[in-house]
Amino acid sequence: MFGLTKKIRYAVVGGGQISQQAFMPGIGQTKHSELAALVTGDPVKADKLAKQYGIPAYHYDDLPKLIAGDEIDAFYIATPNFKHRQYAVPVLEGGKHVLLEKAMEASVEDCEAIIAAQKKGGGKLMIAYRLHCEPGTVELITRAQKGDFGRLMMFNSTFGQNFSEENHRGHSGYWAGPVPDSGTYPLNAVRNLFGEEPLEVRAIGVKTPGRSFNFHDTVSVTLTFPDNRLAHFLVSYACSMVEEFTLVGDKGTVHAAPCFMFGPGEGISYTATIGEKKEERPHKAVEQFGGETDYFSECILNDRDPEPNGEEGLMDVRVLAAIERALETGEVQKLAPAKRSRHVEPDQVRDLKLTKEPTPDQMISIVPQSA
Repeated sequence: MFGLTKKIRYAVVGGGQISQQAFMPGIGQTKHSELAALVTGDPVKADKLAKQYGIPAYHYDDLPKLIAGDEIDAFYIATPNFKHRQYAVPVLEGGKHVLLEKAMEASVEDCEAIIAAQKKGGGKLMIAYRLHCEPGTVELITRAQKGDFGRLMMFNSTFGQNFSEENHRGHSGYWAGPVPDSGTYPLNAVRNLFGEEPLEVRAIGVKTPGRSFNFHDTVSVTLTFPDNRLAHFLVSYACSMVEEFTLVGDKGTVHAAPCFMFGPGEGISYTATIGEKKEERPHKAVEQFGGETDYFSECILNDRDPEPNGEEGLMDVRVLAAIERALETGEVQKLAPAKRSRHVEPDQVRDLKLTKEPTPDQMISIVPQSA
């Protein structure tokens, strides 16, 4: 076991926007984590980011050497999700720890391979559901599961943005599109609020005229859960910025906005109406990426399994895959009944001071996601 004063040394695999904008600055807000290396195929990023953070930079071809060495304890993998298996499996089989961005992968089979690699190597695996450590989100999930809003019946959410068509995600197919990217947030939210897994999936998608995305850029998804609970979310890459959800029980209603994003002004806040009582629950913005990293590092140091583990990632991906099938066939997709072994706990909350993010023009060799 690591000593309590030990810092977990992280290598970032993938130097895209999320790494530069959020993870690399955010790790500095933690007590038991440090940025130790960058792995990228871009020589410009390698040179400039290595100098900026005072860390060595490596090519993807050097990954086996890093896994076998003793300079790195954990790897934050933020490549496109359809390349997660390619990098996560050798790291996990090598016994190192992985903080893996969501969506976990682009198929159930790939998720299962990552989970098998974790079991083989013995390191920790956490899927980067940063909101599982965010104060307002965890508070709301806890209240929903306690029954504060009665028997939960309905959930509805809208999450969209005007996404840049020049960004690589704009032409990389369904698994780079709005459903796995944006849709993971309302999907994960409702699964945790309901504490159940969906049984049926329906989906309708459209392509906005004048846009060149090679996927449905606006998608409506309806989920049927046990006990006749219904959930709906609408995601888009072709609209103005919007993020909100409504949760309805037989005793109360919750409206949350903002609810999914990170950064300044993104304190996850909600209004709860129970009977005739209306309750405003604002929360300040916290360092979400630092928070999830802090939680993961403490899990490693204390030899505890993190909550948003491979099982949690797999549960989302099986629904995302069913949505893809529903869009392709126009038919209702049925899912086998499933139960999770872990749920969000209040002690996962991390209230770290917000760090300053670089602006798009300060980031290296990226096409900003927002148009």
